[in-house]
Amino acid sequence: MAMIQFLVNQIIGLYILVIFVSIILSWLVSFNVVNRHNQFVDAVGRTCQALTEPLLQPIRSMLPAMGGIDLSPVFLIIGLQAVQIGLNRYVFFPAMNAGY
Repeated sequence: MAMIQFLVNQIIGLYILVIFVSIILSWLVSFNVVNRHNQFVDAVGRTCQALTEPLLQPIRSMLPAMGGIDLSPVFLIIGLQAVQIGLNRYVFFPAMNAGY
């Protein structure tokens, strides 16, 4: 059970890291620090977008329009942290204390 807990926590942490990379890359592209015509930058951007958009799109549809500010990654990170805490507290720790 400890191995499953470790894997789930690491996957959630890695997904949060991908969200941060996506946010920072979008800022760097919008401020012309990096160029989307670079193959590496484009590959990283498309990968991050493909990984994060399925969870960010429903959040964006629920949030009101706030101009150019996108707060959906913040809500997604808060939600992922809540899921992680809930799994640890109510699934993994009781199962490990019961001896599974």
